[in-house]
Amino acid sequence: MEQNTNKVGKHSAPQQVQGESFFRRLLKKPGVQSFLAALLCIVIGLVVGYIVLLAIEPSGASKAIGAVLKNFLARRSSALRMKQFANTLVKTAPLIMCSLSILFAYKTGLFNIGAAGQYVLGAGAALYCALGLELPWYVCLLAAAAAGALLGCISGALKAYCNVNEVISCIMLNWISLYAVNSVLKDFCPVGYKDTFTLVSRNSSALLPSLGLNKVFGSESATIAIPMAVIIAIIIWVVLEKTKFGYEIKATGLNRNAAKYCGMREKRNIILTMFIAGALAGIAAAMMFLSGFMEWDINQSSVPAMGFNGIAAAFLGGLNPIGAIFSSYFIQHITDGGSSLDTRLYPTQISDLISSLIIYLCGFVLFFKLRMNARIDGKNKKQTAKAEPAALGTETKEEQN
Repeated sequence: MEQNTNKVGKHSAPQQVQGESFFRRLLKKPGVQSFLAALLCIVIGLVVGYIVLLAIEPSGASKAIGAVLKNFLARRSSALRMKQFANTLVKTAPLIMCSLSILFAYKTGLFNIGAAGQYVLGAGAALYCALGLELPWYVCLLAAAAAGALLGCISGALKAYCNVNEVISCIMLNWISLYAVNSVLKDFCPVGYKDTFTLVSRNSSALLPSLGLNKVFGSESATIAIPMAVIIAIIIWVVLEKTKFGYEIKATGLNRNAAKYCGMREKRNIILTMFIAGALAGIAAAMMFLSGFMEWDINQSSVPAMGFNGIAAAFLGGLNPIGAIFSSYFIQHITDGGSSLDTRLYPTQISDLISSLIIYLCGFVLFFKLRMNARIDGKNKKQTAKAEPAALGTETKEEQN
């Protein structure tokens, strides 16, 4: 009797269920779900963007959406392709850092909307050290990281000790940072101009080294910021997944009281997490402005969008540091692709529309995951229900024999 039961356990219908549920087990993995959810956001955003193009001018819609997706590949000259590719990478590097700032804080249950302000203060510190004190690039980079970390630390301390909502404190600090930086950097602008002096004209030692990348891409803006951002993303992944500190901040994010009960210093973790998140956003600003790609506009009255775009890149990448590398590049790729559009037919803001739609849909990533899990669980229950009668029938035949 026991032998027959064992045969039923090893063979019959359950074996078929296991074979058919391989893809379902694969779909239940968080990494696969994040990838599929992000892919769905991208597809929906592109489809809606294509519909808008059709509404504006149907005859050139296919060519226009192709130009947005191709970006630098639409250029005829190989030299122009490489130069535009370099420009996209230059802007991708700080976007990666801002997305890392967002996701790192989010692991502790904090929504670091202050990455924009930390980016601004980092830019101010880097440019003040470069133009005012004429310091080398590595000192300017450290100053930017310290400035961003200080701002993040303020929000973290307010949250840890006073339970002040980090969103409120971060928004206030964003505007304080913007007008403070505008006031400080106004002394470093040419007479009659709103932009700061170029680093080439005032302090070339503050420019990030290129290590030969400028020759590879044919652009002087191609610097070590590109590989540096990727390396930092890998380091953040290691910290989050392979270290005790990473485990503690994730535990604090899941349940602050439970983490405290287990002996974890939850207040320290909150402050330290925001400190690191702020430093990452500050480094992002240094990567942008110390590359010589752009100057600071002292008349700007709105916070730069880079910090806010990091939110989209973080969620589109599944809140994973490695995923943030690819999502950041994709967002910047289609944003820059708008420059390849025929402006006689379509506005260049079409690429911004598509990226904005994708950003909006990122808010539904969790919903997509829940629906995916519900569908998989429903199919598994149906398959199990079908397998049980077959197993019982086989067992009855074995008993009769």
